[in-house]
Amino acid sequence: MGGLMFIAGILISIVMSGWSGMLRGDFRHLYIFGFAAIFGVIGFLDDFEKVVHHRNLGLTALQKFALQLAAAVAFLTLMRYEGLLTPNLYIPFFQTHLVMSWPVYMVFAAFVIVGTVNAVNITDGIDGLAASVTVPVGLFFAVVAAWWPGLSQLGIYSGALVGGLLGFLVYNFHPAKVFMGDTGSLFLGGTVAALAFAYDMPLILIPVGFVYICETMSDILQVGYFKLTHGKRLFKMAPLHHHFELCGWSEVKLVAVFTTVSALGCFAAALGVLERYRF
Repeated sequence: MGGLMFIAGILISIVMSGWSGMLRGDFRHLYIFGFAAIFGVIGFLDDFEKVVHHRNLGLTALQKFALQLAAAVAFLTLMRYEGLLTPNLYIPFFQTHLVMSWPVYMVFAAFVIVGTVNAVNITDGIDGLAASVTVPVGLFFAVVAAWWPGLSQLGIYSGALVGGLLGFLVYNFHPAKVFMGDTGSLFLGGTVAALAFAYDMPLILIPVGFVYICETMSDILQVGYFKLTHGKRLFKMAPLHHHFELCGWSEVKLVAVFTTVSALGCFAAALGVLERYRF
């Protein structure tokens, strides 16, 4: 439940720094926080079941999925109602759009959100990993907000995210004194997913979330390979960071390498999308 530390810091920062924008009627940063906080609550319930009621698995997979899907649909409906969402799927690097019908887009978006949230949750496996990998993602969104017009509130949120995570890493970096738990990791996942849709470019999650995707795919491939081969393993252990741990990598090296990969993905994404508003 240590994620409450940076969640509280982000809330205070975005309210104070975004006050002038709220007076102009721009509440996008609060929408993102509220949505991410719902996922944080889901994570808190999971942590509570584990810590207080001593249920090792916390909430069931079906309970988590139902709650996450409901939260995703509610957020997307709000964004559409406020005119902050379009069904035109922006394709980074190619500067074009794929026009989709609203029903198809909403289904696609809901499952992208749920997938992203759980991918970030899977990445939270060793001291400082999820927070460190997410710092470049926050920086990416902050840079885009500075480059594109009219996104100051989103830039404030992105900056608060980076600041909150850097402060948290003082205590969470190896050896960790505080653990974010599902409260923090699900909040981070909700934040990353919500920012991608608030910027109206969900496909940017592929390069900026490359580490999250690799972690999730390693889990899926491990389970699939295990079943197909009746007991053989593709990786020494899944998700991917545990495989490298068993290969002899220290936690510090793992965090450094994975964060570098995340930063490179975010840098490539920045080059791909900044052209969108160059002219």
